[in-house]
Amino acid sequence: MNTNKIMDCERSKIERWSRFQLSNSWKTIGVLISVLCFVTLMVMKISGVEPSWINDVLKRALIVGFLIISLSKEKDEDEMIASLRAKSYALAFIFGVLYSLVQPAVDYVVHNYIYEASENNTFSYFQVLWFMLLVQIMFFEVLKRNR
Repeated sequence: MNTNKIMDCERSKIERWSRFQLSNSWKTIGVLISVLCFVTLMVMKISGVEPSWINDVLKRALIVGFLIISLSKEKDEDEMIASLRAKSYALAFIFGVLYSLVQPAVDYVVHNYIYEASENNTFSYFQVLWFMLLVQIMFFEVLKRNR
């Protein structure tokens, strides 16, 4: 194989993955998963019953629900929607990076100067992924409504 054929093959694979989307019916499933997990997490937090393994499973399911919403097509999927989706992903990435840079400093200041210092100040992947997916979904909905 020559170099051009290899590059064309790789380009087509990348383009195929970049256009991957779920059908519109998956959005309802993603919303149900997200709402159920969020409500369950809140009830567990209020009741004081928080088994760590259930908490971890629900957090991961919440992220999966947001990802399903994010990857689901709209009923009227066209070039404008695709452009808005790309813009919302770019904005979510930028805000996610800024969040991951600023949040540890904010946690440090809050926990060491406002409240007593705490040993378990951790910054998890869940916070960043949850924030990025939520920002992408919100920006996409706002851009879609204001087009």
